[in-house]
Formats: sequence, C-alpha cells, structure tokens
Amino acid sequence: MNPTLNTIDILVSDLDAAIAFYARLGLEFKIDEHSPEHAGCDLPNGLHVMLDTEAFRTPHLPGWIAPSGGPRTLLCFEFGAPAWVDAKYAELVEAGYRGIAEPFDAFWGMRYATVADPDGNGIDLYAALAAR
Repeated sequence: MNPTLNTIDILVSDLDAAIAFYARLGLEFKIDEHSPEHAGCDLPNGLHVMLDTEAFRTPHLPGWIAPSGGPRTLLCFEFGAPAWVDAKYAELVEAGYRGIAEPFDAFWGMRYATVADPDGNGIDLYAALAAR
C-alpha cells in the first residue's frame, strides 16, 4: 500500500504575516473557524497547504518540539515566463521580504530566484528559459 502526499504543513510564528506573504504568490488561505492558529488552502492540483502556529501544534502532538536551525524544505512556485520571476522577486523584496538568491539563469534551463517567507523558509521562484 502506497500513501498519497496530499498536504504540506508549514509551521509559522505569525499566521497573519504568513497569510499576507503567500497571498502575494496567489495562495488564498482561510483561517479555520474552530482554531484561529490554523489556516488551509486547497490548490487546483489537489494539494492542500496548511499554516500552523506552534500554539496550534504543541497541545495536539504530545512530545513535539519546534524545529531549530535553518529550513530544510523549499516551496517552489513555477511562473509562465522568466520575466515574471524577476517581477515577483522584485515585488517581494520591495515589500520587505528577504531575498536569498537574486534572479539568475540556471544551467538547468530555468530562470531562478529565492526569497524567504516571514519565518525564513526558502521560497523558490522559477520559469523555463526559452530553448537555445
């Protein structure tokens, strides 16, 4: 029996700040009516993304401890054109989010950039480069 990956849960320190950041990337989170420390977003491809604060996770997962150190996971957002990567990167940095890697043409054939969400998670922005 093989499991199905259908949900990604992101631990955040400030739910409102995280919702505002991800809204700039086109994700519309809705705060759970039963828990103001939890929000969800259903994507068109069937994936469900959740945002949880430590206050939400701690009482529901006995023994759980918040991770420390740098993030080990990146969320990757594909754009329809390389110029859109540049524009979104500029928009996010101008809005005060930390740029990690400015847009560049990667050797694997993509325009690529990375920003940090409010909790320091890496967010990759990419688009295929025109065939040469």
